Amino acid sequence: MPTRFRSVLPCGYLPYSPILLAAWLCTLITCPSTRLLQAEDWLQFRGTIGDGESRVVDLPTSWSATEHIKWRCELPGEGWSSPTVLGNRIYVSAAIPTSEPAAADSKAPASSERELALLMIDATSGKLVQRVKLFTQPAATPKIHSKNSHASPTPIIAGDRIYVHFGHLGTACTTLDGKIIWSNDKLSYAPVHGNGGSPALVGKSLIFSQDGSEKGKVIALNADTGDVMWEVPREVEATKKFSFCTPLVLESNGQAQVILPGSNVVQSLDAATGKEIWRVRYEGYSVIPRPIVAGGLIMICTGYDRPTLIAIRPGGQGDVTDTHVAWQTKTGVPHTPSLNTRDGLLFMVSDSGIASCLEAATGKELWKERIGGNFSASPLLAGDNLYLLSEEGDTTIVKADRTFKQVARNRLEDRTLASMAVIDRDLLIRSKSGLWRVTK
Repeated sequence: MPTRFRSVLPCGYLPYSPILLAAWLCTLITCPSTRLLQAEDWLQFRGTIGDGESRVVDLPTSWSATEHIKWRCELPGEGWSSPTVLGNRIYVSAAIPTSEPAAADSKAPASSERELALLMIDATSGKLVQRVKLFTQPAATPKIHSKNSHASPTPIIAGDRIYVHFGHLGTACTTLDGKIIWSNDKLSYAPVHGNGGSPALVGKSLIFSQDGSEKGKVIALNADTGDVMWEVPREVEATKKFSFCTPLVLESNGQAQVILPGSNVVQSLDAATGKEIWRVRYEGYSVIPRPIVAGGLIMICTGYDRPTLIAIRPGGQGDVTDTHVAWQTKTGVPHTPSLNTRDGLLFMVSDSGIASCLEAATGKELWKERIGGNFSASPLLAGDNLYLLSEEGDTTIVKADRTFKQVARNRLEDRTLASMAVIDRDLLIRSKSGLWRVTK
């Protein structure tokens, strides 16, 4: 029998009621193309189930820096974590220099000490209502990449808790109103280019990778206490060991699995124990895109130097490189943005601004278009539209279809590397200057 699997919601999340949650999950499992019309909460990197799709169909398609902006909130410090949303609160992380530069447009020295904080914004007014200090980053922290920040991982909301991750600098858990429940800054390692990947939450485990300059590992913290539940080494040979991937959690035949690419390998790990279930080998490092499921296959990108998109049949045990790779391609594959899927189609945009659509089952290319710009943010899929947000602040909207059609192009004229989020029927865009709420 074929392996059956589904994406796993963050633990403890009840969007409306237990009955509605069951119905909602049933709809996702049996009819993944169904569009739900009600508002949703945006609970983690890439949305409620981490697939980059909003179930709200009528999001804005036209805006500028002065039009269709409900508000813009200027945020302290820097950070490229994406917004997460629960009810009327928006949460982002930030790294705030303890000595702010004198001019508003000045950049703090790379060696500055920083406060690593959780920021809470009122969704109605756009006002910053709370700033929760979680850690202090010493001035001697290793340098980061020019396209990274000291606060790039996205917070996770689960029930009445928020989990905030700063990679080698620490992980913390707070209540929704900012009371610190636990913090753990004892898991330091030698990073390359800083932090990047967000954790994944499944059951009582908060799972993330530590793929730095030395031997990589995957760690699970107890979500209630912050203590280490398990840690497993990345048993693979790689010249460059650093990667920044956010795990995908799937339930397969009743077993929760963590799908987590790293340098030269993607592993499926038992979420309860960390034991490896299967692996696929490749050549690549600095892996960033989060895996997705499309056309019954697990899709991963292999990072630098030239990325390959690999479609993997689920199931199997051990090294399944020679038996479970359905197809692969090197054409138009991103180094940084994650992928999207709809109705058996696979959509992606490369870092250099080439968008493409493939048949998920076969890898057949249906269209490829240069849309211009540079891309780090992962695309957002909503209704029939795919939102492609460039580093320059331009959003190109195209139809999520078998033929290419551009719907609109909108400009904020403000640098952004963070992925979009959805609140009610509006968009949230984090840029260098702050957080924007785009409305119709």
